[in-house]
Amino acid sequence: MGTVKAWVAGKYAEPMGPMHDSLRVAYVVFSFCAAFLLGGIKAMVVGPVAAALMILGNAGVILVLFPAHVWWTIYSLIKTDRINAGLKLAVAIALPVLFGLWLGLGIFGSALVALGYGFFTPWISTFEAFRQESEAKKFVHGIVDGTWGTIKGSCTVVRDFADMCFHSYPVYLKELRECAQDREPLSIRLLDVPSCILVGLLGLIVDIPLYTVIALIKSPYMLFKGWQRLLHDLISREGPFLEPVCVPIAGLAILFWPLVVVGSVLLAVVSSIFVGLYGAVIVYQEKSFRRGASYVVTMVAEFDEYTNDWLYLREGTVLPKPSYRKRKLSDSAEFSVRPNVSVRGGEHPSSSSEAPAMLVPTLVPARSVREAIQEVKMVQIWENVMKSCEQRGRDLLNLNVITSVDLTEWLRTKDGGNETINLGLPSYDMLCTVLQSIKAGSAGLLLGNGVEVDQQNRPQDLLLDWFFHPVLVLKDQIQVLKMTEQEVRFLEKSTLFVGGSSAAATADAWDNGAETPRDPVRTAQIQAISRRMVGIVRSMSKFPTYRRRYRHVVKLLVAYAVEREGSFGSSASGPSVSFEITRLEV
Repeated sequence: MGTVKAWVAGKYAEPMGPMHDSLRVAYVVFSFCAAFLLGGIKAMVVGPVAAALMILGNAGVILVLFPAHVWWTIYSLIKTDRINAGLKLAVAIALPVLFGLWLGLGIFGSALVALGYGFFTPWISTFEAFRQESEAKKFVHGIVDGTWGTIKGSCTVVRDFADMCFHSYPVYLKELRECAQDREPLSIRLLDVPSCILVGLLGLIVDIPLYTVIALIKSPYMLFKGWQRLLHDLISREGPFLEPVCVPIAGLAILFWPLVVVGSVLLAVVSSIFVGLYGAVIVYQEKSFRRGASYVVTMVAEFDEYTNDWLYLREGTVLPKPSYRKRKLSDSAEFSVRPNVSVRGGEHPSSSSEAPAMLVPTLVPARSVREAIQEVKMVQIWENVMKSCEQRGRDLLNLNVITSVDLTEWLRTKDGGNETINLGLPSYDMLCTVLQSIKAGSAGLLLGNGVEVDQQNRPQDLLLDWFFHPVLVLKDQIQVLKMTEQEVRFLEKSTLFVGGSSAAATADAWDNGAETPRDPVRTAQIQAISRRMVGIVRSMSKFPTYRRRYRHVVKLLVAYAVEREGSFGSSASGPSVSFEITRLEV
């Protein structure tokens, strides 16, 4: 305790004697207790409202769209040529189980997330008021923060969830139906269908209870190991306790660590369902019932071994680990229980072929707050992408390349029929960002606000993993091609105008200095880069929050176009109309 007092006194003020040190420590303790009580009151008042909105909203979306999801899935399964009849039969048999899991886990997960978000966000927001400098600001923010913002945030979560269910999922199914005909379809022998079903059921019967038992047995170790880690950071001034402004929130983490342990146990139980069902995929891949059964047994041993590593218990496992692979598959095909890079801090996610089955929070020494601040956050990238897309849209509106009619049409169309607005504009913005990064000699991507995102400071976010590396690959390919200025303009035009004959006609009307290369091979290379850029944006458009943010950008562009057209109309009645028209033409 003496060490903590000395540290708090040294952190918050220069040493001024034992009396002042005791007063400083007493002030910090009093502030912590006051924030804890105030946050609890706010959680009791705001939490039920925010949680009810999220539970009713998400559950309503799931139940209302459930018949449509069933119909869309069955229709896509029948129409697709990507899988053969045997695999269609296997998937059709598994669909009732998958739909049941979607209903049960979807509503249950929504309830857990809603309770956690609704009750803990006001609490944490109260403690974050300690970041304010003046006492008046601390008091005001301690009362206001986390109240109305939490309620608005719950509505935003419901909207993003609805977009994902109503827009993103049908897009996935549409791509499944309209896959390239030249691709070899996935196939399975009819004789393997019963084996897949049996192994899937065996996985549920074996993995769920054993995962639950292992998680429950080791949860006390996780509880005390976590407390030990946090208290060690508190005494040694490491991790979240390094910065004074983060001490209250870190103290809250110590109090709420048991809830983290309970959440980890629940996640282990839920993940065991999918780990067990994946045994059917192993039978399909290996075409062997024995190897599928071996997978079911091995996953229990893997889970036990890696939880031992997490909690610094004995190495290895006493459970059997039979081999279930004839050969090593690619990284994306394997599924196991290895911890990822965000917790271990070691290898890159793509370098490991295994994924964690129990999401155990890190118990290793945490990074300092200063190191965490230096990392570019995912929200910064999203905000910058949308602001940059808005600016590119304004530039294109000024050039009359796109019009307010195109933007309004896209907003009114349910499926975003205008592909130039739907995919072309964000693809063009991403291409401009890549070209700007190449011109600046950046090793990563140079965002519009001057922030450079590379492999060192990039967010360790799974969503970002899906498109950050492909964009860097496209950047390298563009550099290798060493295109001329006219070819770059041709690439910009090919990327912006996506669609049928109307897009082609608009592209021909836009004279940006582009020239089609005479070499057909080079033309094909440039068009291939354009198609891959559009494909990345198409995948990115399915991410949560994208649709809501991009619709907001389009609305801002419509408002800008209306304001621009109105300024033209007002200037036409004045004496300077000829000057304005001449200036715009120049």
